[in-house]
Formats: sequence, C-alpha cells, structure tokens
Amino acid sequence: MVVVHHLNNSRSQRVLWLLEELGVAYEIQRYQRDTRTMLAPPELKNVHPLGKSPVITDDGRVIAESGAIVEYLVERYGDGRLAPRAGTDERLRYTYWLHYAEGSALPPLLLKLVFDRIESGPMPFFVRPVARAIARQVKHSFITPQLQLHLDYLEAELGRSEWFVGNEFTAADIQMSFPLEAAALRGGLDRSRSRLYTFLQKIHSRPAYQRALERGGRYDFGPVQRS
Repeated sequence: MVVVHHLNNSRSQRVLWLLEELGVAYEIQRYQRDTRTMLAPPELKNVHPLGKSPVITDDGRVIAESGAIVEYLVERYGDGRLAPRAGTDERLRYTYWLHYAEGSALPPLLLKLVFDRIESGPMPFFVRPVARAIARQVKHSFITPQLQLHLDYLEAELGRSEWFVGNEFTAADIQMSFPLEAAALRGGLDRSRSRLYTFLQKIHSRPAYQRALERGGRYDFGPVQRS
C-alpha cells in the first residue's frame, strides 16, 4: 500500500489529493513541523536522506520530489486517467507544467517568504535598519517583479483552455495548485486575476480535494475567501 509521509501544512497535501482523485487506498504517516523553525522533524531523514516532504513509499520503493511522485502515481495507478496520451502535444504541455510548478513558479515565492522574515523578524538592533533596508530593496527590485511576471503569464495561459493542459483536468493541475495557493496566501494573487482565482475556486470545490483536506489536517493554503 502507498504510504504518504505527510508533513503538516505542506506540499504533501497535493499527494493526498492526487490519491483521492485516483481512488487509491493509502496510509498517512504524520510528521509535525518544529514550531520555532517550521522545519520538518529529523525523523523524516529515516525515510529519505534529505528529510523533506513529500515522500512516499510503495512496494519497497521510496519516491521523493513532488513531480516524480505525481508521475509515478499516475503511471502506476492512473490507468490512463489524469494524463494525456504519450506522444501528443498535450503530453508535452502536461510534462512542462509538472516541472514548471516547482522549478519556476515556487522559487520567487520562497524568496519572498525568506525576505519577509528578514524584514520583520527579530535581530540585533544595530543591524536591523541595514538588514531590513536590503530586504525591502531585494523584494522591490527583484522578487515582486518576478511574482508579477509569473502571475501574468499564468493568467494568460488559462485564457487558452479551462485547465493548464487543455479542457480536461489532469495531474498537472494538482501539481500547479500549491504555487497558486501560496501566491494567494502571500504572493499577491487576488480577484484581479480572475482566471487564476476561478481555478482555485474550482479545485477547492472538487470532492477529492475536500476528502484530502479531511485526512491531511491543517492546511493554511487551502480554500479561504480572500480579497
């Protein structure tokens, strides 16, 4: 049976959602973040040397990295569902979004999280003005423009079709959910980008998404009405 090594309030929520969409039985091994550092606990290193989530085990295999997990589960359990047929233009687009989600969309969001903490976090008083000024400048000159660039791009892409690959929901939409949820929480995504906002509303209303939330526990990136 698939075991999801699930870190609370993390990207592994997507894996639970995918398994619910596929109707695959699974177990959850839960891990809690350190309340001070918000990092994963050291016990996860017993599963994978990097000690990060998501990671799954299945039939003696250990699979890490969100995109690799999605590809493995869809190939092994999908029976032709949630992915376009191999060799098609749609399959190429599907593969692109699987990798774009982590490779291009998430880095500016992670940078914003880091520099927000530098700007607002505790530090010795004599370095505070300099550190905060640098953080503000980096956000203004690089991070915010990058976030806007990606959000504009994604808004335009959803003008081409209902979902990211086409007019059929695929696992690429599951993979794309987390960067968009993170952008809605702290990256400037709001109702002004109506296609992206509608995308979030649609995925949050899916029964499989709701079942995954019930099993996964607290998930701050989930369905909340925002301005």
